[in-house]
Amino acid sequence: MSTSAGYDDVRPIIVAEHASASFGGEAILPLHYFRFLRKRGIETWLVVHERTRRELDTVLADERDRVFYVPDRLLQKVCWQLGKGLPDRVAHATFGAVTHAVTQLAERSVVRELVARVRATVVHEPIPVSPRTPSMMFDVGAPVIIGPMNGNMSFPPGMRHGQGWFEQTFVRAARETSMIANALVPGKRKAATLLVANARTREALPAGTCSHVIELTENGVDLGVFRPAAASGPARARARFSFVGRLVGWKAVDLLLDAMAKARVEVDLELQVIGDGPERQALQARANRLHLAERVVFRGHVPQVRCAAVLADSDALVLPSLCECGGAVVLEGMAIGLPVIAARWGGPADYLDDNTGVLVDPVNRAHFVEALASALVRLARSPELRKRLGTAGRQRVIEVFDWERKIDRIIDVYREAQREATR
Repeated sequence: MSTSAGYDDVRPIIVAEHASASFGGEAILPLHYFRFLRKRGIETWLVVHERTRRELDTVLADERDRVFYVPDRLLQKVCWQLGKGLPDRVAHATFGAVTHAVTQLAERSVVRELVARVRATVVHEPIPVSPRTPSMMFDVGAPVIIGPMNGNMSFPPGMRHGQGWFEQTFVRAARETSMIANALVPGKRKAATLLVANARTREALPAGTCSHVIELTENGVDLGVFRPAAASGPARARARFSFVGRLVGWKAVDLLLDAMAKARVEVDLELQVIGDGPERQALQARANRLHLAERVVFRGHVPQVRCAAVLADSDALVLPSLCECGGAVVLEGMAIGLPVIAARWGGPADYLDDNTGVLVDPVNRAHFVEALASALVRLARSPELRKRLGTAGRQRVIEVFDWERKIDRIIDVYREAQREATR
């Protein structure tokens, strides 16, 4: 561990429901903050739910005395079971919200006691990234920083028929209800600083929340994990594309399979689908119906370090998601030096441009499939184009999205909040 020289004034507590590299999505963010801060020798503590204890006991074996857990309650277990059969966004807004509230109540008590005991100077709650989710981290004895948040996403106008009427109606109602919840739960009003990833998220902050708002990218890349593979001779004859993500409807893997079926008529290509989820069985059946069984491999869940190696043996990354707030995998692919194909919508469009990948306009279902197929063909045919886009993408990640740069910035945010608290 490096020296803490120059950081003695910073003593943060990272608090989150989950901190995990295996859960996927936003759960990895608290773990990254903790590990990178500790790498610099900064006195840091982590407060999380015990669901991730087994993993953290392994990956943070030398830091166990700095990690504090809150237990799983019966109500949380019941909510998890009840939410399993619902659409993702509905489950998150109902039973997931109850589970999160119970966790936060328990964590708030732990954080208050810990602030007093270890003389913490700031409390940082990096997730949930939704700007509308209420926070119970207030009056804990130290200034609270929430975020970076990243949300306020909806489906592209021409693609909203893919979201059922019930889900659309429920999501709208949940957003309205969140305004009331934030009026009752003052965490985001009393916070010292709110961090948002973009203007879209800033617009979704509930009325009356903290006025000190700073823009800071949500995602980053650990360049020690995601790096290009060693040169291995000439390009393979069959171009290999990879998708990484949870297999749920809004990731649009079904449309990617349709595009693969069209592209294979013109070029030799294959796809590996890395990830798992409720749509896996249906997607495998779809691949079989499209006669893609020999060209599409479903790998299931792959741990992060192994995933980096699998990606490094690919020629390009494809993320056709239609409601992606962030899309950390886009940055991970770029860090490896892969060109990326993604929808020109949401988070991926914040990371990519025409110099680093291929952005596809999600006008409607038919147009999107045709445009995806065209992008697949274009990259499959040109190793030179893949190399040029991949090299430019990696350089952009190094300059903008390296986690070390994020830590530089978050330390500045901590210090500013600490100064304001003492005025």
